[in-house]
Amino acid sequence: MIYDERTERKEQILQAARQIMAAARTAPKGKGKDIIEICIITDEDIQRISDKLLDMAREMQLPFMERDAANVLRADAILLLGTATHCHGLDCGHCGFPCCSDKPDATPCALNTIDVGIAIGSAAATAADMRLDSRVMFSAGLAAQRLAILGDCRTVMAMPFSVSSKNPFFDR
Repeated sequence: MIYDERTERKEQILQAARQIMAAARTAPKGKGKDIIEICIITDEDIQRISDKLLDMAREMQLPFMERDAANVLRADAILLLGTATHCHGLDCGHCGFPCCSDKPDATPCALNTIDVGIAIGSAAATAADMRLDSRVMFSAGLAAQRLAILGDCRTVMAMPFSVSSKNPFFDR
């Protein structure tokens, strides 16, 4: 049997994305509390992200989101990673408020955001180790957040994946 790389690409990307999810899941978490949500989207859900980015480009008057809308369509899969809102009760002040009780509900706990950053770093390192074309995109993550793909998660980030001769997510 012959397996042609071009016909196997999508399955290879999905297998790699599953391993990247594991790398993100096992990344260290603040106070050891795991409130990270992770999923992989493909096909029509990628189209939904692209459509939402186009809406956001008009709404927010940010032309780069239009570019990113076209960009995500070149991905075979997109990893979405976000955090549930959870106040750790440390009164650390990292969120900008002296005490957790002073923090408005709409302001995420800084540890939540840090946890997303650490998990994204682990995911990006794993994607690089696997030689996948990828990029961390806050714009596509924000579109996913507005579409509630990860429920009520906040600070959602996206990582599109591709296997091509040139990374379609850079030099755009």
